[in-house]
Amino acid sequence: MKLETTPTGFTISLNGHAILRHTALTPAFYVGHGDERMAMYRGNFDIEDYVIERSALRYAVVDGDTVTLCEREGQPTRLVVKLTDTALEFSAEDPSINRFWMRVVADHDEHVWGGGEQMSYFDMRGRRFPLWTSEPGVGRDKTSEITFKSNVEGKAGGDYYNTNYPQPTYISSHRYALHVETSAYSVFDFRRKTFHEIEAWAVPERIELYAAATFVELVEILSARFGRQPQLPEWIYNGAIIGLKDGTNSFTRLEKMKEAGVKVSGLWCEDWVGLRHTSFGARLFWDWQANEERYPGLRERISQLHDEGVRFLGYVNPYLCVDGPLFEEAEKAGYFAKDEFGRTALVDFGEFDCGVVDFTNSAAADWFADSVIGGKMLDYGLSGWMADFGEYLPIDVELANGVDAKLMHNQWPTLWAEVNAKAVASRGKTGEALFFMRAGYTGVQKHCPLLWGGDQSVDFSRHDGLVTVICAALSAGLLGNAYHHSDIGGYTSLFGNVRTPELLMRWAEMAAFTPVMRSHEGNRPRDNVQIDQDPEVLAHFARMTGIYVHMAPYLKALSAEAAAKGLPVQRPLFLHYEHDRNTYGIQDSYLYGSDVLVAPIWQAAQSERAVYLPEGSSWTHVWSGEQYSGGNEVTVASPLGEPPVFYRSDSPFAGRFAELRTL
Repeated sequence: MKLETTPTGFTISLNGHAILRHTALTPAFYVGHGDERMAMYRGNFDIEDYVIERSALRYAVVDGDTVTLCEREGQPTRLVVKLTDTALEFSAEDPSINRFWMRVVADHDEHVWGGGEQMSYFDMRGRRFPLWTSEPGVGRDKTSEITFKSNVEGKAGGDYYNTNYPQPTYISSHRYALHVETSAYSVFDFRRKTFHEIEAWAVPERIELYAAATFVELVEILSARFGRQPQLPEWIYNGAIIGLKDGTNSFTRLEKMKEAGVKVSGLWCEDWVGLRHTSFGARLFWDWQANEERYPGLRERISQLHDEGVRFLGYVNPYLCVDGPLFEEAEKAGYFAKDEFGRTALVDFGEFDCGVVDFTNSAAADWFADSVIGGKMLDYGLSGWMADFGEYLPIDVELANGVDAKLMHNQWPTLWAEVNAKAVASRGKTGEALFFMRAGYTGVQKHCPLLWGGDQSVDFSRHDGLVTVICAALSAGLLGNAYHHSDIGGYTSLFGNVRTPELLMRWAEMAAFTPVMRSHEGNRPRDNVQIDQDPEVLAHFARMTGIYVHMAPYLKALSAEAAAKGLPVQRPLFLHYEHDRNTYGIQDSYLYGSDVLVAPIWQAAQSERAVYLPEGSSWTHVWSGEQYSGGNEVTVASPLGEPPVFYRSDSPFAGRFAELRTL
């Protein structure tokens, strides 16, 4: 990084590319004071800001690698910026400052990607993205009926920018990355042609900048910065993780699926802890130990499955219901976050209340990792679990570390991931036990071995359906999250919206070309078609699991590459074809490693699809064997069971890919 004075201010450049240009007329920095209003309702947030002051810091003094800024000459310094090799470090002389803005040089044809796990828009250019972990919303489209109804009923409709996993990091098509080191509410605004504006509701500790000659190198740098995941467990390659929450009948249904040819690596039973029934549907009993009434002899069943090559997975989140035995244990030990009166803070999770385990209290974090996850899950025989609800930290609780909950809220998913990872490591099972999370923030990559895309609607909708998990995988993957997957068939069924056999089959087709295949019955299983209820769906699913298993040697190679270099399994086309700018805006197809291109069918009643093949390679259509030259858009037939998939004709795995035609 280089700081240069100019006749009217200063310029900061990275590898010769201007990042900041400051003049008195066009200042790069603004500071001020604001008064926010935040209201949380079951993980959804209503947020407003009243900006009391926004002052342009027009006057700058450069002294070596330090810039001091104020509004006008002779006035007190308000912000100090110090350059290091990779960052701008900030200190505010005025303690009243709680708003910060920085303008980054932009070009009219620039593309930007990242922002954590974005569901609606992969290329963020032209839009404003608040970065705050929350429920992503139902529908996520203000023009849709389901979003409107969800907003009216529970403030749960969401918008295009709502996400479980935000992260204040982006990659520019100029081959640099910018990361804001803060846990405060922040905003990336990419709506202006000549600048990007970074906003934070606190002065950031620093803003990190990284540059590389290629996008691949840049992703490697970011994955080294934020953390890399271990290779996938060996057992995962045996097939799909089957999600059932049907008590002991889950084992019977699993056997019937296996008899139908389904390749199985795991049985995932969320309801291993028991159920409670609410107006939303059947909910889990939030006390994290086996419910022997719903699953008699579960420990023995788990052992039997293991002997058959099938692992058992469960569910956990960082909250404890008031009517469960673990609540009393945690409360007596003082492990819960407090309210303003010093009492255990209780949160309404939809017709039941819970305490918030305070992970800023090291004793509470250790207890949850060792006694709950370690003692009641891993020692019981579980090989994995969904680690849910990291985005739910209330903003009005008192925490043991004394930090404002508004500043801890974004950081909470990373603390939650760390607790899970610590539990796994304590039993020597890192790389063997597999937990998966939907919530995240900066640093979650270091601890969480697998992301999942959250709670999509059970439909083909543009902002909350199948296509959104592609965007999610690509955006998160650029920031060091190598492994991503989703609920096959979606999860949320509300207001009469139910999934069709077609949706379930199309989702399974995509999942066969992702790191992990995992099914889910959804929030209302009886209202929605299940894999084992329809003979056509079951046969189709069995074939897709066979395809997944057939691709295992290739996936193992990608997993090894992810552990060594941090490259994601699902990759945007431009990652390996950066010379082809036609790839920069594509978000509904992806590279599976460097050798396979997958373009899932994500719209209903579609029997063919146009696919852009990147320039520079010859591509072979998996199902027909026909070859196509890159740099062209081709249309291929896509009946059920033959999603548009292509491979590089010169791939060392070409023989294995060609064998897919025989499966």
